[in-house]
Amino acid sequence: MKSVIKHISLVAVAAVSLTACSDQFLQDKKNYEKYTAEIYNDYEGAQLRVNSIYGLCLPDPNADAQWNNNCTGRADEQSKSTEEFAGFSVFVDSQPGNELSAASGTIVPDYFQYQQKFLVNAWGRIRSINECIEGLENSTLTREQKDELEGQCYFFRAWCYYNFVKWYGGVPVIDKVQATSADSYTPRASAKACFEFMLADLDKAATMLKAKTGSGGWDSQNWGRVTTASALALKGRVMVLWASPLFNRANDQSRWTAAYTAMKADLADINACGHSLFQESNNVNASSFGRLFGDRKNVEDVFLTLFNTSDMDTDAGINNQWERTIRPANTGGQGLEPSAYFIDMFPMADGLLPANVTTYSKLRKSDIAYYSSTPFYKRDPRFYRTFAFPGVRWAYNGDASQGGQNHNPSDGPNYALWNYRWYVSLDDQDNVESGESYGADNLLRNAKGMYVRKRTDDADLGNESQYTYVSTAEKGGFTYSAAPYIEIRYAEVLLNLAEAACGAGQVDEALVYLNQVRQRAGVPGYTTADFLGGDNQAACMSAILLERQVELAYEGKRFDDMRRWMLYDGGANFAEVNGAPSTWTLTGWGGNTCTWLGFTPFNGQRRERMEFRTANKFGVGTDKWDGDPILNYKGPSGETVERCAPLDLRSDLSEQQEVLRQWYSDNLVRKNNRGDAYHSITHDDLYIHFYAKYYFLGLSLGAQNRNDQRLEQTIGWEDNNNGGANGTFDPLAE
Repeated sequence: MKSVIKHISLVAVAAVSLTACSDQFLQDKKNYEKYTAEIYNDYEGAQLRVNSIYGLCLPDPNADAQWNNNCTGRADEQSKSTEEFAGFSVFVDSQPGNELSAASGTIVPDYFQYQQKFLVNAWGRIRSINECIEGLENSTLTREQKDELEGQCYFFRAWCYYNFVKWYGGVPVIDKVQATSADSYTPRASAKACFEFMLADLDKAATMLKAKTGSGGWDSQNWGRVTTASALALKGRVMVLWASPLFNRANDQSRWTAAYTAMKADLADINACGHSLFQESNNVNASSFGRLFGDRKNVEDVFLTLFNTSDMDTDAGINNQWERTIRPANTGGQGLEPSAYFIDMFPMADGLLPANVTTYSKLRKSDIAYYSSTPFYKRDPRFYRTFAFPGVRWAYNGDASQGGQNHNPSDGPNYALWNYRWYVSLDDQDNVESGESYGADNLLRNAKGMYVRKRTDDADLGNESQYTYVSTAEKGGFTYSAAPYIEIRYAEVLLNLAEAACGAGQVDEALVYLNQVRQRAGVPGYTTADFLGGDNQAACMSAILLERQVELAYEGKRFDDMRRWMLYDGGANFAEVNGAPSTWTLTGWGGNTCTWLGFTPFNGQRRERMEFRTANKFGVGTDKWDGDPILNYKGPSGETVERCAPLDLRSDLSEQQEVLRQWYSDNLVRKNNRGDAYHSITHDDLYIHFYAKYYFLGLSLGAQNRNDQRLEQTIGWEDNNNGGANGTFDPLAE
């Protein structure tokens, strides 16, 4: 037995000590093939096997959404199918010939990943989890030890299935280790059977983990492991998905009632695990909302992935690259650019949408005027924690002064972002397709018009920075960050419960949960007086979806929300799907979710990018760092232009905004640049189009070819194992 433990432990020992004792279980998250069943008879050895499941299954914010990773907010194919980013993804590309196929042409993304090498495919995860559950159950460990370890495995099995089912509906339900032989074959189960399987696993996980985590969560040595709260929070997400229009075309009220009843009861257990909204007494400009993402540990983290600051070139290095992804290039980052569409529709300071926004027509609009030329002016406090723009502080602990070329103080704690642009040719200045612009402060060609700021580790928030800033060209800036990635946080738990309550007809109670989230953000809660159109349930559901869009922005949740509520076309186009049965027709929600919600369908929309260029009076600049036409300006009387003080989010913004707004008015001009594609020949605008068959994906060509026993293909997609005929599997059949 000792030799078996030694084999696995040696790999763990290769990892250096992490920055916090709670990270110890992350020292070994690899898959091992060389072990025997005897390993499960030793608690430490069994725990290492469970740790390897974390390594297989935890979300990775450093990677785009793909077969082995859910969407985490990056500008990947899923997030680029929402309001958050501009630029067509494969799911919304309306250009002729780009419709996804399961046979040829633009191949459907493969989230099924059915390969022969079981350790490098999606189903290898399921096998590893099942092997671990069976090994633990058949071991000589105590019942208490088995429950502690098996509970974590049951959670991750449900997590894996959730990421299958939301795409494919029914998939094979495999609850034991199968023989690796040609006759080991499991057909696709119904979606209903899959949901029942997930919910049973999550109830098991919640019960098994309660002894260890039900009173305040894990001890500090094990913080970061999944808990009873993790299981119940994921259970809520699963139940809301089952009740949503994607799976519930007739709006079966029993699904909403079941979700509401279970989730309301489960909230007490989630709270008992030590979770709540993260709120500070001095909540300035949504500082509590901003700070929760940089805190090493706080009460809002329900299911998360931990990281450390060790060198990524070592076995121990597991760094979070998000900070480097979003920070401007002149601080050592890369920069992530949001769409102008989302910026323009973000709520105003009273938490209501700008008056000119037609989306969400059943919600009362703000009386505060919106000025597109100064989009930062009087917005929802979360705006300033979600976006960065010319003239705002974005402090960091480091120095990327570039020898004074940034025109900023040399120390990062006083960094201000000035990312306005200029052109070297007047012909390019108003050309929406021209990329010949240069950003201030040595950003030059690396400037973004606006920046995603969400989830930043902002030095002004008072957290202990989770990154080690390295001022080198090879590994510069924010490379070494230990900031956790939060997949499920308490705010989502409340919003999921609000949605279930609303769907069950409990509008007043839904508002209670919804308004807790708004109160933390520093905006007024909704009342039924904010609801228009005479249907408070529809308006309340619309408000919940908008709140999710704002509160959970750039956290990888929006695409799933848009699919499950069919926000691309309201569910009106299933007749276009080859072979779609009549049961696919939406009969609940008045036959069209967008109409019922008052939501403008996303199909037919465009997203552009925005920038702020120097005003015409400054003329053109040069392509060098010191070619800024504002800073080089000499007026008729020799006057020069100085930058105003940047917005400082540590203090009240009322007067600061007025100053910055005037500076914009005097010196900058908003320009919209091309975001989504133009026609390659005519240069006409192209518009978003999400085909109805995309609501449920088909098995990719690769997955079909590797499946010797031929799983049924999804209706509406080509079956490569049946001569290209239409698929026969109905994701809604029970």
